[in-house]
Amino acid sequence: MLKAGVLGAGHLGKIHLKLLQQSTKYDLVGFFDASKEASKQIETEFGYKSFPSMESLIDACDMVVVVTPTSTHFECAEKVIRAGKHLFIEKPITETVAQAEQIRDLAKEMKVRGQVGQVERFNPAFQAIKDKIHNPMFIETHRLAEFNPRGTDVSVVLDLMIHDIDAILSVVKSSVKSVSSSGVSVISETPDIANARIEFENGCVANLTASRISLKKMRKARFFQRDAYISVDFLEKKCEVVKMKDAPKKIDDFAMVLTNAEGIKKQIYFENPKIEANNAILDELESFYEAIKADRTPEVSLKQGTEALRVAMLIIENFKKI
Repeated sequence: MLKAGVLGAGHLGKIHLKLLQQSTKYDLVGFFDASKEASKQIETEFGYKSFPSMESLIDACDMVVVVTPTSTHFECAEKVIRAGKHLFIEKPITETVAQAEQIRDLAKEMKVRGQVGQVERFNPAFQAIKDKIHNPMFIETHRLAEFNPRGTDVSVVLDLMIHDIDAILSVVKSSVKSVSSSGVSVISETPDIANARIEFENGCVANLTASRISLKKMRKARFFQRDAYISVDFLEKKCEVVKMKDAPKKIDDFAMVLTNAEGIKKQIYFENPKIEANNAILDELESFYEAIKADRTPEVSLKQGTEALRVAMLIIENFKKI
């Protein structure tokens, strides 16, 4: 077992503490939170050990989970890595791309592993479908949430859309060619609704929409590729594959067949991949454990976290041009 600790004991920090305690792969040593009042309350209510300083917690761990406000990510991550400890850091990796690059390079220099908490990569619906996504040429995502003051310290792009940016970058094997976007601030000081169009060098186009002031929740993605359409519902944890194949000479009476203008017949096939129920946050934490033990690149590496942030910042910078 690896000794693990948590920096930051807010809403998400408490979830990490609970899951690390449940895990058979980690030995939870405790947490540090800047608020002494909150620390005392958590220690009393849940029994987790509160450390007097960030440094004392880091010293007691093999792996540290950083769940502090984004503005403090760089400072916390740097201290963890310089202490020679493995780093699990929630998204977005840092405030700026330059900071992310420094963290990425420092981890390599110090020979420690780092993973970014992009939890949707471990969503069971995406896990069931990701190997069926091959060279998508058009992608559309919608991520809508009801308003919650927590998270409004950053733009909706870094709060919500970055999940879809990361998922898209993980399946499109091409460099980003251009980005265009628009965003509107309704309640917050930063945009609450945003739409972005990402064009890749290989011709793929992704259209992303995110809102944190919606009346209903939605987390859906659709991938269109040659002879197939793939949908993922991250919220309902459902997925579907619709494939088009040349129709056989003898067509079943109940088969769905389309005929194009040239007279070519295509048969439609539906697949519903089996979805294994899971706890995505526990899975990402334990996946990181396996990466550390095997000394291999984590599922969502610091490099990938940096690239997702790079695209997110391009989207945000484009708002200012409007």
